[in-house]
Order: sequence, then structure tokens, then C-alpha cells
Amino acid sequence: MRISGFLHSTLLASAALTTLAVYQCATAQTDAAVPYHQSSQPMAEALREAAAASRMEIFFVPADVAGLTAPSLQGQFTPQVAVDRLLAGTGLHARITDGTIFIRGRDGAADALATGAAATAIVVTGSRLKGVTSPSPTIVLDQEDMRNAGQTNLGDVVRSIPESFGGGQNVGVGLNVPSASGVNVGSGSSINLRGLGSDATLTLLNGHRLAYNVSRQSVDVSAIPMLAVDRLEIVADGASAIYGSDAVAGVANIILKRDFDGVSTSARLGMSTDGGNEQQQYGVIVGKKWGRGGAFIAYDFERDTAIEARQRSYTASYGAQSLFPAVKRHNLIMSGHQALTADLTFSLDALYNHRTSLYNYPLNATGDYRQLGTLLFPRNTSFALAPSLDWSVGQGWSLSLAGMYGKDKTHYDSDTYIGGSLFSSVRACYCNDAQSIELNATGPLMQLPGGEAKLAVGGGYRRNGFHAYRTTGSPQNINVSQDSYYGFAELNLPLVSRMMDVRFVDQLTFSGAIRYEDYPGIDKIATPKLGLIYAPTPDFSLKGSWGKSFKAPTMFQQYSGKFVSVTAVRNVGGLGYPANATALLVTGGNPDLKPERATSWTGTLDLHPRAVPGLQIELSYFDIAYRDRIVAPITYSSQSLSNPIYADLINVSPSEADKASALANTESINYLTGAYDPATVVAIVDNRNANATRQNIKGVDLSVRYALALGGGQRLTLSANGSYLHSTQKLSASQPLVALAGTIFNPPHYRSRGAVTWTNGATSLSSILSYMGSTEDLRFTPVTRSGEMTTIDLTARHHIGEAGLLSNMDVGLTLLNILNEKPGVVRRSQVYDLPYDSTNNSAIGRFVSLSITKHW
Repeated sequence: MRISGFLHSTLLASAALTTLAVYQCATAQTDAAVPYHQSSQPMAEALREAAAASRMEIFFVPADVAGLTAPSLQGQFTPQVAVDRLLAGTGLHARITDGTIFIRGRDGAADALATGAAATAIVVTGSRLKGVTSPSPTIVLDQEDMRNAGQTNLGDVVRSIPESFGGGQNVGVGLNVPSASGVNVGSGSSINLRGLGSDATLTLLNGHRLAYNVSRQSVDVSAIPMLAVDRLEIVADGASAIYGSDAVAGVANIILKRDFDGVSTSARLGMSTDGGNEQQQYGVIVGKKWGRGGAFIAYDFERDTAIEARQRSYTASYGAQSLFPAVKRHNLIMSGHQALTADLTFSLDALYNHRTSLYNYPLNATGDYRQLGTLLFPRNTSFALAPSLDWSVGQGWSLSLAGMYGKDKTHYDSDTYIGGSLFSSVRACYCNDAQSIELNATGPLMQLPGGEAKLAVGGGYRRNGFHAYRTTGSPQNINVSQDSYYGFAELNLPLVSRMMDVRFVDQLTFSGAIRYEDYPGIDKIATPKLGLIYAPTPDFSLKGSWGKSFKAPTMFQQYSGKFVSVTAVRNVGGLGYPANATALLVTGGNPDLKPERATSWTGTLDLHPRAVPGLQIELSYFDIAYRDRIVAPITYSSQSLSNPIYADLINVSPSEADKASALANTESINYLTGAYDPATVVAIVDNRNANATRQNIKGVDLSVRYALALGGGQRLTLSANGSYLHSTQKLSASQPLVALAGTIFNPPHYRSRGAVTWTNGATSLSSILSYMGSTEDLRFTPVTRSGEMTTIDLTARHHIGEAGLLSNMDVGLTLLNILNEKPGVVRRSQVYDLPYDSTNNSAIGRFVSLSITKHW
């Protein structure tokens, strides 16, 4: 193929892709990033190991680090950032001069090293405490990992993670997907751990909550420019005891670059080789560091053309129906910090996003929406301001006052056509806003044999507002808000450390947290969490956690309008009734909903053998018991009367008062050819939201990473992670337990991803193999299985050195899905349904892109 020839020539010409120089002489370039793969260990050993990896000398006073335990250090960092992370929260500071690292205590912080109280305030996601290791399994992806995978926006990043499901609020989700499994409103992207829903994974930006996106309490990660991101940390474990509502499946923290000095511009062009999805992306980041602070601003623009059904062999008969929308977006982000005094630092993060998209849904077999269907052109605008003050009050204690104000508005405008003419127009909005303020304190509590006991306490207030309205078309107006008042405490107790030389106990640490949250008008909830880390030897450790989590009902779930469909009884599964028999199908919100609750625990084996430097293996088992889930309890309304499991939701002998009550204060539509006649109504189907569902989710996650030097400046990094998921659901007391994982429009049982990256100075090559397991389609008889996909991606990067016009330029070439693997075909329930599972399989196909980044 022509594209293959072009790729081959480009690969030979550019000799692959660039990474930051690995193991360069530290005296020549102290800003070069190198990989670190260190387990949690005594601080003295951790500092020596980091210095060796950085090829630098190190000087420190042993008494300054005695009894301190360094956190795990995994990823690619500059030596300064690496050492700062090890020292976070200890009161110690590092200065690098002429290839030597000097560690100083607080008394020495008055020299040029001091950059403010928060300069080393690095907290690992999963804990409020500085310098501790979380007992929950943590996924860390830094910007180098993302670029080596050929990823250019956070939406692509989160959909590639085996623990995250492509359903929920995500671009590309088709109309045939049940709303409980996924939806695309406004072309945003969200994290959906374990497939529990976009609203069951809490997503933070630099530790701050953001305004929700559209109707599901999800957070749009695609609004954040990836060029400003330092790393993404995901704790795939219940975390409500630490972070509050929504953290049932886990919490994700998008961490921005701390500092950036200079100017960097980038450009990328790409396209799918089968047609469509032509992408243009341009970005710039400008930053400056100064003695007591720093700031940067980053802007990213992207324009993508649509993927139409006629451009893919498996949907060619669907005409111009949109498989992926056309998207244009502008993202802007700013982050800065300034030390006001030696102990007080002010920080500010600010975000702005504007995105438009265009797509159509035909409701006929021809794929022409103008004959029968809808054209949608949503617009999304969001912003957030998150200031904070950090004050070192002495004795290792610090106070932090943080606030956030944000809005997220998605106008989902749509035009409906019938017979080539415009039938109706809807101009509507899902408008969200959020405000919060929190005060917390962290510091050492007492000295234990294994180190300092640390405590974090705090509390705050949060308000979320939701306004859903339609300016034309059907009446709908929701304008509500929800307050929350909360307090929390977290404790970390290092009972035994390596320095104590206890037989068969290299480390023993206990942690605990509890949070109390008051949602006026809904509930008051206390959620605890306990954790334990036990390392018999320095070569491996055992981690365990147990906790409770909750998710407050979304305001859309509570207050969306009551809607009644007047339809023929046969359309809801009624058999044997008179030909003119009708039914009332009631759907919509329920203001009496209570929070969803979950109990979860995890057990993790973390292997980091000293005999094999650079190898780390993490194997985790998780179990989540999720109850009181909010659902519309009838999955397929066409089976309402025919399936006995829905009997408790059906009124088969409605009185005149029942019929009048069902239609009172509602928005209704009459699907009958004639006028509504209450005398013909033989059944009322109640499918309003309810705390009905119980889910059980369990499985195994595996993560492997191995980095080794090959000599001659070459380095090979192998990584792999995979997830096995088993989940079941019981929709109501009268319904049976049914499978979720492994069924269509739900996560598969198996998903994995492995990568090999070779670096040689300024050049790197990466290859990624991704596997998506199959799912069963239980909607029809016989049951069929499809959806299995195995894709191979290649990325090459090269850094052009300091000489000439092209100095400090990175050139990258990416080829995704090089074998052009296609989705498995599934059966359709309607003529306009897409013939594949768009929550698990993508229509993008083979994709090639070329990127250039220039550092000025």
C-alpha cells in the first residue's frame, strides 16, 4: 500500500523517534530526564540509588535521613524532580551543582535552593499525606509513556488503559448502546474504571475537583492539554474515605508540570488510512522559572474530520451516518506558584476549553438523516479556577487552603428531519457549575520505631449546580443545586522499618482514614478505609486495603423530568390483548433517591527483587460489593410485560386514578395514530430511576515493568499490564443475577497492553500490543460472541541536537493499528443500529501521524 511505502521511507529517513537523553553526563546536562525504578526503602538507600541512576555524586548528613522512608519512585524524571519526590514532606531540600546533589535540612533552606513552602509538597494520589506509600495499587503514566504510545490527548490515554472501559461518556459511543452503558453528548471523554460508570470514578486536576460534564457527573479529561501534563496517577480502589463521593471505582489525578522554562511549539498531522479522521493539532507552551516561583501557559488546538459509515467496509451500507463526529477544540491551561515568604506559597491553576462537534443519526436503512433522523451540533465551553495557599507552620506541619470555581456548559443543539424537511429543532443545554473550599493540615504526629507517624485532617464545603433546559421543542427545565459539608482524617503509622533490622519484617506500615459527609436533603455518610503494607524482605511486599465508598445521586437522576410514552401494548411486550390496547411507559428522575454505597478490598503482591535491578511486578486482586445502584430497572422496555422478572414494576390493572396520576405533571408523547383514550390503557410500566441494583465486581490486575541497560548508551524498557474482570448485576429483588463483564456493551473479561521501548541517545522506538477480549451478545438467540481485537502500534521519535536551524527539535512518527484490525460485527435490533460494539471496538482503524516539536 502507498501508506506502507511512505511509512517505511519515513522510518528509514528519520531513524525513529526521539526521547530525552538517557544516562548523559550529568555535569553536562542536569535537566535530562532518566528512568527511575525504585521501591519504597530507607531514605539513605533511596538517595544513593537515585544518584547512581542520575550518574551524580551525592552528599548528605546520615542523621538528617535516619528513620525516614522514601516513597516508591517510578517513571522518567530530571534528577532534581526525582530527588524532590523522594524528599517530599520531610523538610529536607536538594540542590544540584556541577553534577553533585547536596541534601540540606531546613536550617540550610535559606540559600538559593529555597523556592517556597510548597516546592517539594508532592503528594501521591491515594493519600493526603506527603512522602507515604499508598496500600492501594496505583497506575502511573507520565508524559513520556503517553508520547511513546503515540497518544496526543488524554481521551486516547484513558481509553487505552486496560482497567478503564470505553463506555460511559466517551466520544464514538453509538446510538445503539443502552444509556446505562454509554453515551456521547458533546464529544467529551471520561475515565470509567471497571465499567462502573463515568460517575463512579473521581477525576481531579492537581488534586482539585472540577465541574461535572453534561448529565452524568463525569469529568471531561479531553479538555486538558496533554502538553501541560506531567503524569496521570490512577488509584483503582475505593477512595471515598479520602476524597468523598464518586470515588467508588477509584480516583484519577491529572498532575500538571510543576515548572517549565522556555518555549515549546508543536504540530501534528494524521489520518485514518480507510478515510476520515483527518487530524490537525497545534500547540504551544510558554513558561518561566524564577528564584521563588514559576508559571507556564499552554494552548492546544485540534481539528478532526468525521468518520462516516460509508468509509468502513463493515458499515458501508449506512451511508453518511457518523461513526465518529467532526470535532474542533481549543484548550488553554495556566499554572503558577509564587513563594510569598519563606514559608507561604500561593499557587493557581486555570483551565479553559471550547469544543464544537457535528454528527448525525439516521433512523432509516438508507443512512440519510434528512429522510428520517437527527443532525446534532453540540458546543461545549468549560473553565476552572483553582487557587491555593500553602503555609509551613513549623515542626514539619503545613496548612493548605484550596478553592475551586468552575463551569461546564454543553449546548446539545439538534435538528430532526422527516421526508427531507426539517420537522423540529431543539436548543438545549446541560449546564454544570461547581464551587469548593477546603482547609487541611498535615504533619508528623509522633516518632514511632519505624519512623514518623503522620496525620492529615481537614474539612470543607462543596456545591454543585445543574441547569438543564430546552429553549425550543419539548419542555424541560431543571435548575437545582446540591451542597456538601465534610470533614476527614488520615493516619499513617510506620511500625517497623528496615533500619530496625527485625527478622522477617523489612517494613510494616498501617494506615487508616475516615470521612464524614453531609448532603442536606439526601443523607449523612461516614466512610472508613484501612490499609496495611508488610514487606518480609526488601525484595517484595504485601499490601492490603479495605474500605467503604459512596456516590451521591446525580441531579439528573433525581430531577430529570417525568416522561410518559403512550404506546401500543405490544411495544412493551404485551401479548393476547385487544388490537387497540395501549400502555403508559413512565421514565425519568426520582427526587427520593439515596446514595449508592460500596464495600471494597484489595490485596497486592509487589515484587522488586534486588537480584534483577529495574524489574517491578505488581499483582492485585480486587473485590467490590456495590449496592443501591441507581438505574432505570427495565433494561429493554420491549420486554416489560413479556418478561416475568419485571412483574413488580408493572401495574396490569390500573384504575382511572392511576392513569391520571401517571400523566400528571409530565412531558408525554403519543405514539398512537389516534388520540389518547384512557379506556384502552391496560398497563402502566414504571421505569423511573430507582436504587434498585446490586453489583459484584472482582478480578485481577497485573503490571510488569523491566528496564535494563544494553551498553553503548542503549536501553530497553519492557512493560505490560492487564486486567481480568468478573462482574454481575441484580436489577431488582425479583430479577436474577446476570453477567455484566463479558457481555455486549460492557467490559470484556480480559484486556491487556504490552510495550517495548528501545532508546539510543536521542532516538527511541516503541511497539505496543493491545488485546481486547470478546463479549457475548445475549440480546438474541442463539447467543453469539464477537468483539475480540488485537492491535499493534508503532511509534518512532528522534531528537535533533544543538546544532543548526533544526536544533532542539523532536520528530515523531506514529502508526496505530498497523494491521488495520476491524471491529467484530454484531446483530442489530433496529435497522439504523451500528453493527459493532462501539464501547469496546473502535472504527478508527489504521491511523498514521507525523509530529514535530521545537524547543526554543
